[in-house]
Amino acid sequence: MKESFKGWLRREKTETTLLFRSIPSAVVSLFVVSVISMNLLANKTLVQNEYIALDGGILISWLSFMCMDIITKYFGPKASNKVVILASAINLLTCLIFYVASVIPSDASDYTALNSLLGGTWFILLSSTIAFVVSALLNNILHWLIGKAFRKNPNGKLAYATQTYISTFIGQFVDNLIFSMLVFMAFAPIFWDGFSWTAVQCTLCALTGAVAELIMEIFFSPIGYKVIKRWRSQNVGAQYFEFISGGIQ
Repeated sequence: MKESFKGWLRREKTETTLLFRSIPSAVVSLFVVSVISMNLLANKTLVQNEYIALDGGILISWLSFMCMDIITKYFGPKASNKVVILASAINLLTCLIFYVASVIPSDASDYTALNSLLGGTWFILLSSTIAFVVSALLNNILHWLIGKAFRKNPNGKLAYATQTYISTFIGQFVDNLIFSMLVFMAFAPIFWDGFSWTAVQCTLCALTGAVAELIMEIFFSPIGYKVIKRWRSQNVGAQYFEFISGGIQ
């Protein structure tokens, strides 16, 4: 018998509640903080020349992808996508609070610089959100699909390394490319007095950033693998997996 829409909503609500009870809070917290930090750091261009341009988001974006890889590997892409939506929503709420704080007048001191930072730039926020959500969903599905190819030892180091390295590189490239093209080719020439990046700069920025973030992922991925092994040994998320398998109604 086909499940009704109300029944589906009720089941999704229960599943999501169990999921967020099951994922260890440290990983979710690090993920959310990294997403918020990425949004703030993206306001600063660190390097720019004729061929390469990098913004400050590169310093923390690797952590976002590592957290997604850990969650996707253990709980699956659907679970990771829900965490992405949660982090994006919290990021937007944080930006709204920052903006409100920036426009509240104060005579206590000169807060011009702080207000400029907190207020942010609307098109950077928009571009960052679009780029992050698209690349995150792509990263999660790629991670899962690559993992399906490892039938003999899907939980081994080789499987995890292959999943994380390939999905991270492609996901980071897409993230960087969408963000840089939206900000520096679409919006900046209009709102920043003609300042812009070229298509070559955007592409090389995306590629350079993806390589740099892949190197960081390679360096830190053993930590992610150990986290997953610990979760398995502790049977983390047992109630969630029992529910999605149909054991709990």
